[in-house]
Order: sequence, then structure tokens, then C-alpha cells
Amino acid sequence: MYTTEYCPDCTRACKFFEINNIPHLRVGLEGNAEAIEFVMRVNHGCRSVPTIIFPDGSILVESNMEELKAKFSNL
Repeated sequence: MYTTEYCPDCTRACKFFEINNIPHLRVGLEGNAEAIEFVMRVNHGCRSVPTIIFPDGSILVESNMEELKAKFSNL
């Protein structure tokens, strides 16, 4: 999951993973040019977070709790 320190949506997504015991790796964009480049590439030039990459290759961007719940009900 690509995040920034100041993003409340990123904080909520991390809490969702933690509460549901879902392993995840948080990659901060601050000071990480490679992460910024990746996020901008997959989001058509936008620095949108959280950008969540799933093991199946699917991506959720700026997702809300309902979208996360739906995604994990299908995994």
C-alpha cells in the first residue's frame, strides 16, 4: 500500500488491514522517488493515495471502507 503521512484515507486503510489481521506493507511516498514514480504511473500522472496493490495484480485507489470490505470478501 502506497501512502503519505498526512493522508487520512491511508490511515483508515491501514487500520482496516490491522483490525482484520490482513498482512500488508506500507510504502511511504515521502522521500521515496521510486514510490512516487510508480504511484504516478499507475494513476495516470496523479499522486493518488492510498494506492493499494493486491497479490492478484488488481489495484484500488483512494478506496473507502465499503470498497475494501468488498475486495476482501472476494479474495
